[in-house]
Amino acid sequence: MTDGVPMTAQKRCQSLRLPGDKDVWVFIIGELMMFGAFFITYIIYRVDNVALYNESQQLLSSTLGTLNTLFLITSSWAVMLAVKSVKHNRHKKGQRQLLAAILFAIGFIVVKYFEYSEKLDAGYGLTTNEFFMFYYVFTMVHLAHVIGGGIILTVLWFNMRAGNYHSRRMRGLETGACYWHLVDLVWIVMFPLLYLLR
Repeated sequence: MTDGVPMTAQKRCQSLRLPGDKDVWVFIIGELMMFGAFFITYIIYRVDNVALYNESQQLLSSTLGTLNTLFLITSSWAVMLAVKSVKHNRHKKGQRQLLAAILFAIGFIVVKYFEYSEKLDAGYGLTTNEFFMFYYVFTMVHLAHVIGGGIILTVLWFNMRAGNYHSRRMRGLETGACYWHLVDLVWIVMFPLLYLLR
C-alpha cells in the first residue's frame, strides 16, 4: 500500500492511461466532433432528396471504396503491431510494420487519385449536384488527413530507425499511432455513408 492506496489499484490506474500525449486526445475529440457534424449534415440533406443521392451513389465505385477501406484498416493494424513490437524492443520488426503502414497509406492516396480522375473525366465535379459536393468535400478533407498522417508515419519511421523509441520511451510513437487510428476510424464511417447507404 502506498499513501493509503492499494498497490493493485495504483497499477490498474496506470494501465488505464491513454496512450500518447494528452493533447492529441483533445485534437482527436475535436476532429471527431467536426466529422460528426459533417455526417449529420449529410444525412439531413440526404433525407430531403433520397432519389438524387441514391442515383449519384451508383456512379461511385464501391470496389475502389472497399479497396481503400482495406488499405486503411490494414495500415492501422500494421501501426498497432509496430507499437507492440517497439514495446517489446523488437525494433527491426517494428520498422518493417511501420513501413508497411506507410505503403498502404500511399496505396490509399493512389486509389483516390484514380477515383477522382475517373469522376472528373466523366464530368462529375464538385458542382454537379448536392451529393457530389458532399462527396468531394468530405473525401478531400479526409484525404488531407491521410496525407498528413502519412507524413507523421514517415517521421515516426525515421525516428524509429534512429532508435528514438523503446519500451520506456513510447509517447511520440503512440501519439502518431493514435492520430492514424483516427484517420482510419473516420473513413470506416464515411465509406458506408457515401458508397453503400441506400
